[in-house]
Amino acid sequence: MRNLSLCAGLVVCCCAASPAQSAPSNPLTASRVFAYDEMVARTAPNGAVGRSVFSGTLATGESVAVHETLQPEGTAPNPAHRIQHSELIVVEEGTLEFEHDGKAERAGPGSVIYVALGTLHSVKNVGDGPAQYVVIQIGGDTKK
Repeated sequence: MRNLSLCAGLVVCCCAASPAQSAPSNPLTASRVFAYDEMVARTAPNGAVGRSVFSGTLATGESVAVHETLQPEGTAPNPAHRIQHSELIVVEEGTLEFEHDGKAERAGPGSVIYVALGTLHSVKNVGDGPAQYVVIQIGGDTKK
């Protein structure tokens, strides 16, 4: 099931409430659909496949970036990293283990993981099949 358009649409709807105040290259100046089949798939050395949806600025000033990742079963996750933005991770398929703040939590399909600014964290596929999830980055260093 492809919930990516739904997640991206929820973020985009937020920017439709007030006039756009950003550069012409900003994909969030008007409401729109980001078609899944137009997103370029990139395969990482560990076998994970990522698709960037967009990176832009809402009319209210927050920077937002969205991407989707598919981690095959048994894939080594990205190393733990600290973020300088906030993230919502929407699990579409599979089971992820979210390691943060000295603990590990599991998230299955439909679960939403919140990663606070500055949190050292990692997510890894701990299920019996692929894990697919959408990451919504808000504020901070998402403009990089």
